[in-house]
Amino acid sequence: MTAPGQGFEAATGDGPAAVASPARTAELRTAHEGLLQIRRMVNGAAGAAVPAPWELRQMPRAVALVLEAAGIPPSAVDADGRRTHTGYRVAAAAEPGRVEVTWLGPPGGGAAEEEQERLTACAAALERLGWECLLYRGPRRRRFLEVEPPR
Repeated sequence: MTAPGQGFEAATGDGPAAVASPARTAELRTAHEGLLQIRRMVNGAAGAAVPAPWELRQMPRAVALVLEAAGIPPSAVDADGRRTHTGYRVAAAAEPGRVEVTWLGPPGGGAAEEEQERLTACAAALERLGWECLLYRGPRRRRFLEVEPPR
């Protein structure tokens, strides 16, 4: 849960497992509705169909919010940095103005076998909200999504 006075932080997949609770669900719903309302207010005719300027400045946070709101589970790590849950991981890409989404899990947990299907679902959720996504195969033949704003 968020500390008083701080904004909602969507799960990026690099933190502890988010505890499912009515309070977290309500915070997530409020944050997602706020994202859509900001889009309608600042994007003119494009409305909620494209990312707002603040999303472009905080792309990993905005992308993680969309994925979590879509009900896609985030990965998680323990205090030692070991993966404890299988799910998405959102991080800034090496190239500015882009984000990478990977599908990770504990060793032997089967994340590699399901990554294409799950990353395709991530892309669908993001594309519905105006993000452009490309699925690539990277090192060790693992797939990842590259996410960027529309051109």
